[in-house]
Formats: sequence, C-alpha cells, structure tokens
Amino acid sequence: MKNVANEDGINHYNNERLEYLGDALLSTIVADYLFKKYPNSDEGFLTKMRSKIVKRKSLNTLAEKMGLDLILSSYSQGKLSSAMMGNALEALVGAIYLEYGYAFTKKYVIKKILREYIDIHGLETFDDNFKSRLLEYCQKHGHNVDFRLITKYKHDKRDRFKVAIVLNGNEVAYGDDFNKKSAEQAASKLALKELKPLSV
Repeated sequence: MKNVANEDGINHYNNERLEYLGDALLSTIVADYLFKKYPNSDEGFLTKMRSKIVKRKSLNTLAEKMGLDLILSSYSQGKLSSAMMGNALEALVGAIYLEYGYAFTKKYVIKKILREYIDIHGLETFDDNFKSRLLEYCQKHGHNVDFRLITKYKHDKRDRFKVAIVLNGNEVAYGDDFNKKSAEQAASKLALKELKPLSV
C-alpha cells in the first residue's frame, strides 16, 4: 500500500482520520448490502441489523477474527486494548478506500469481511441489547427499574464508569466499563440472569 505522507513527510492520513473515514464507509457499505439482501424488510429491521454489525463490540470481534491483533502487536510497545481492534479495522477500510477507491473497498468489505466472518442469518434473531430486554421484562412484570451511576474513575488514564441496576429500590446488579452505555449493558446482562432463567 502506498505511503500517504506528503512531500514534507507529514502524514495527514493518521489513524484517527482513517478511522473516521473507515467508520463512514463501513456504515454505508453495510447499509447498502442489507438493503439489497432484505428487499422486503422495513427500516427498523435494517437499522438494527446494521447496528449489530458496525457497533464497537462487533468490530472489535471482527478485527480479532481477521488477525489484526497479531499485526498490531508487532508494532505496539504496550498492551493492546479490545477497543484498538475495531479502530484498526476502521482504519484499514479507510486506507483501502484511499488506495483503491470505493468500488474495490465495497467488494472487499462484502466478500472478505461480511461473508467470511459474519453469520448474517444468525444475527437476525440474535439480540444482545440487554438494557432493552431488561426494560421490556420489568415493564411486563410491573417492576420499577433505574440505572444509577455509582462512580466514575480513571483506569489506565481512561475514564471508567460503574453503574448499578436498581430494581424496586434495591441494587441488584453492577456493570463497569469505559463508557456509561456499555456499563449499563453489562449490568443489565447480570440483572437478567438474576431475574429469570435466561441464556444471555
């Protein structure tokens, strides 16, 4: 792949810029792919399916399946975080686009990523939005549920959030992650296990 630095040796296409570009490309390509694959599905279904594929957790898993962690580890001096995997995948897609253009990038994403590493049909019925499932369960069974931020602290120079699930006034589960939404999801998953015999 060609060097994207200019004549002065200044790399204007740094990783963060490539991640931004790759993120937009992935979202567009996946949306187009799903639109054609499910011609009779409504907007809600297509939006959920796209989210399942391009959300951060999915991209991290995809990058590991593709072996990007092995490539990154040879260049990184420190410990690789899972979040770096998805960022690397986005940067890769952005770099491919700059080198080969949109048509090639679209073909690569569909053939080498979507079809090779993702079980599209399995995603149709897979639901890992634990917060949404918890809210539905509580509404159905008449429980009052609240998400309470317990603390925000620093870990490895990054913010972490600890969230509690408060059910009918009692704290029943806790979640901890680098952003509040992920912490809520982690706590909701544990709360669901406590509330009913559910495979999560």
